[in-house]
Amino acid sequence: MKPFTVKFVRGSAVLLTAAILSACGQSDSNASNASTSTANAANASSGEANAIQSKQTVTPSNNPDLLKNVSATVYKDANCGCCKEWIGHAEDNGLTTTAHDVADLSLFKERYGVPAEMRSCHTAVTSDGYVIEGHVPAKYVAEFLQNPPKQAIGLAVPGMPVGSPGMEYQDKFMPYQIMQINKDGTNQVYAEIESAEQQL
Repeated sequence: MKPFTVKFVRGSAVLLTAAILSACGQSDSNASNASTSTANAANASSGEANAIQSKQTVTPSNNPDLLKNVSATVYKDANCGCCKEWIGHAEDNGLTTTAHDVADLSLFKERYGVPAEMRSCHTAVTSDGYVIEGHVPAKYVAEFLQNPPKQAIGLAVPGMPVGSPGMEYQDKFMPYQIMQINKDGTNQVYAEIESAEQQL
């Protein structure tokens, strides 16, 4: 790939992520999340022209029974539109939510053991104490809660990947990882999401 093409793709990925972040309206307490997201977008595009790729139009198939009988408290910034979108995605798939707009999200992330490198724009805590950090698809929340690993405290999608639930933008999609957060502070890959369809 020619150097100009790589620079153009990298710049496009960063600009796209920056546009989405500004639309989300994160508070200053989450500024580090914004820079993490931008860095993730830049890293994802550095070697491949299609890291943020166009996807086929995918019609979400909501399953109101998927998270039936599961409830969670969601801590978020009052101005964050993508947090509201993720809550809508989770509720469409059966999750009962109670949202709390908080001034300092970092206090809740620390309280529930979310490592700095795993943070995103909102933190959900299920009634049985599991943490769901960021734009985790409902499908994987349900899978995790059916058989949670003994060492795990929850799942995270660090940053705010374009195309993840609540972060949809036109027809763009950036592959991302769902991470498992462990009680000892470590994390590991729970799932690799390579396409928008894989989230459904």
